[in-house]
Amino acid sequence: MSRNAHIAPAPLPQAARWSLVTSPRGTPLRTRTRTTTAATALAAAALLALTSCGPDDKGGAAGTDGKPSTADTATLPDMTGKGLQSAQDQAQAAGFRHLASHDALGRGRHQVLDRNWKVCAQTPKAGEHPTDTEVDFATVKLEEDCPSTDQGDVQEAGTTMPDFKGKSVKVARQALDSSTSITVTDASGEDRMILVESNWQVCSQDPAPGAKLDGQPVAFTAVKFGESC
Repeated sequence: MSRNAHIAPAPLPQAARWSLVTSPRGTPLRTRTRTTTAATALAAAALLALTSCGPDDKGGAAGTDGKPSTADTATLPDMTGKGLQSAQDQAQAAGFRHLASHDALGRGRHQVLDRNWKVCAQTPKAGEHPTDTEVDFATVKLEEDCPSTDQGDVQEAGTTMPDFKGKSVKVARQALDSSTSITVTDASGEDRMILVESNWQVCSQDPAPGAKLDGQPVAFTAVKFGESC
């Protein structure tokens, strides 16, 4: 009696594999069994991850309200009339670290010794401000009177000659293009050397105010502040 060769059937897909079960009478029966697939496991894990996140969860480095954090604010006192050194100390004590100062008379002088200067005005004004705001003090020397308006801004001349009479020679030079050829002479006739230009005021100028500037040389006559032209 010859043996029949047994050929194993190809495996069915994992999700619906048939298995052979012998009946009580010995007749093979086919029953369908299900096995858990990798895809099913991944789907379950994804569902678990979704349900574990609460509706109020927020990610990122933002604050608890989801908005970017803002700079701290503090109250800037009114420093008008105070000495510059005291004003700077009080501003720093209030939390403001970015401080600047300028000559309120428009002479372009530097505040080398802060205790020799007093505050005429400040920007910004007193009140609540972010602590990273720059605080700029308009100042004059202790023996000087504050001007009615701050003269500290230096306006660039552009293509038209401004009126520099009464301004410091230093400010006039700063307003003109850096390539401009400038000569300054003593208007008193004493032929003094003009060394510290912030101490000298313009008496006359050439070209005249309103003239077109196109690279021509500029000439000033000047006297010291406190002297008459």
